[in-house]
Amino acid sequence: MDDIANKLGMSKKTIYQYYEDKNALLSSLVMMELKSQTKEMADIRKNSENAIDEMLQSMSCMSKNFSKMNPTLFFDLQKYHASAWNHFKNFKEKVLTEFVEENLRRGIKNELYRKDLKVRILARLRLEEVELGFNTTTFSHEQFNISEVQLSLLEHFLYGVVTLKGYKLINKYKQVHDEE
Repeated sequence: MDDIANKLGMSKKTIYQYYEDKNALLSSLVMMELKSQTKEMADIRKNSENAIDEMLQSMSCMSKNFSKMNPTLFFDLQKYHASAWNHFKNFKEKVLTEFVEENLRRGIKNELYRKDLKVRILARLRLEEVELGFNTTTFSHEQFNISEVQLSLLEHFLYGVVTLKGYKLINKYKQVHDEE
């Protein structure tokens, strides 16, 4: 709390007028960030051309956020700040799961994803892949770039769910991206 007060140029006493303790402050920050993420996801959904574009735009947005994030954030939240971690878990279980499920249904409807997909299972798989990308035991920060790991996992996931039409679209998006 001393560091936070110093960075803000105020006393700890002032911070404690608004937040009971460090956990309350952190929970508030996490809730604010999750609200912002929800808005970004809605904007991406509204502005994307199709399910694949939506998934790629989401990943691009996440990559920007990852670059500002300490890779141990999730581990620290889970271990030391249960309330903030519970906010994130609830967000993942409700908002993120529904977002991915809707993306999969949209892709199936537009014949970009295979029609035989088990949407509920694959949505949870995708979210676990994202979490796996933050696992420092599996992907140490000294050996791996978090954005590269996440992009590789997404690409692997997408190639596993797409139809031939979707496959061609991914390659088209990759070619456009490579030319930029």
